[in-house]
Order: sequence, then C-alpha cells, then structure tokens
Amino acid sequence: MKSITINGSKREHVGKVASKALRNAGKVPCVIYGGEKPLHFSADELSFSKLVYTPDAHTVVIALEDGSKTDAVLQDIQFHPVTDKIIHVDFFQLHEGKEISMIIPVRFEGTAPGVRDAGGNLQKNKRKLSVRALPKNLPDFLLADVSTLNLNDSITVADLSDESFNILHPDSQVVCQVKMSRVSLSIEEEEGDEDELEEGAEGAEGAEGAKPTEGGETPKEQGGEAKPES
Repeated sequence: MKSITINGSKREHVGKVASKALRNAGKVPCVIYGGEKPLHFSADELSFSKLVYTPDAHTVVIALEDGSKTDAVLQDIQFHPVTDKIIHVDFFQLHEGKEISMIIPVRFEGTAPGVRDAGGNLQKNKRKLSVRALPKNLPDFLLADVSTLNLNDSITVADLSDESFNILHPDSQVVCQVKMSRVSLSIEEEEGDEDELEEGAEGAEGAEGAKPTEGGETPKEQGGEAKPES
C-alpha cells in the first residue's frame, strides 16, 4: 500500500486552550494511539490534503522534528461543523507483525456485456470494504472486473478474496450486479399490456360474429335455413 509522509512537531501542551492556539496558527492537533502511550503532535492542515480528500487508501509515516518516524493509519478525523476545516486527527500505530483493519476502496474495471448489449444497469452495492491484514499485505484497492457480467450476474465478496488478507464481510455479500434498467422494464410492461389488449379485441369480434341459438348452436351448425311448417 502507498504511504504518505506527514511532517509534524511534538506537542508540549495539551488541552482546549493549547489546541485552539494551534488551530489559529493553521495547525491541526493530532494523536497517535497503539504505542506504549499516546503520542501528541501537530501538523500543518495542508499536510492532510492527499490523505483525506481522496478515495484511495494510504498508510502514513509521521515524521517528527526530533527525527523519529512512526508508521500509522488514519483512525478518525473531525471537521468543524460550519467551516469543514480539520480540527483533530487520530492515528493508530502500525506494528510489522500485527494485523490491522482498514476500509479499502473497490475499483470497478471493464464494461459489462449485460449493460453494453442488453441495456442493463450496473448497480454498485459496495464501494468500500473492511479488510484485515498485516500492514505489508494491505491492498491499495480491491479490483472488481465486470467485463464478464451478463444480466442478473453479480460479483460477491468471495470473488474478491485473497489469501494475503481477510475481507470482513460475508462471502455472499454482493459488491455489484447487473440488473434490468427501469426504462427496459417499463417498455416490456407496455408491450405486454398492448398484447393483452389486442387479444381481448380479437375475442370480442369473434363473439359478435356468431351468436348461438337455443341449444347453443349457430345457424350454420343447425344445417342452414329452417323449413316452414306445412
């Protein structure tokens, strides 16, 4: 998985007053959990643009002024309710031999025959999936190749599984599927209604053309005109 480096400085003071002063200076208060004790630091708000404003997943290298570096992943981020500025970020430290859970994006590739040739619609049920793996085995994305999907075909979690990581969803979970589009369904329903109307009209014409007499027989079935009585 690709990694992003964020340069920061250790925080000497913590608390609301110190955090507010950092934000006023264009800094973001941050904490790294998962080590022997929480590590408090701050970094420029612009440092988080490639990490936050992207659909891709990344690990992070926190490089501090004292020369220390910590491998971590983004755990939580808080935004100001009015300005949407980043006001706090939590990280979780990575350990080489310890598995970690991350949300990984699903990348859809190819054109489904059921869409191209049959007028279907590709429904993307899951755009992100939770994955658990060792840091070195975390994928950048999960690839869903839809180039073989016909109408009513689907790709499930089982189709995206790999021995190097564990997807934390049921194997039967549908990731994407090709379904008949609403437009096509409407056209089929209209054509079905027209066929029923035509069949009904033909039946009505046949009924009017030959009315049965007593006994349920038509004049032709009775052998022609009736002879006058003598």
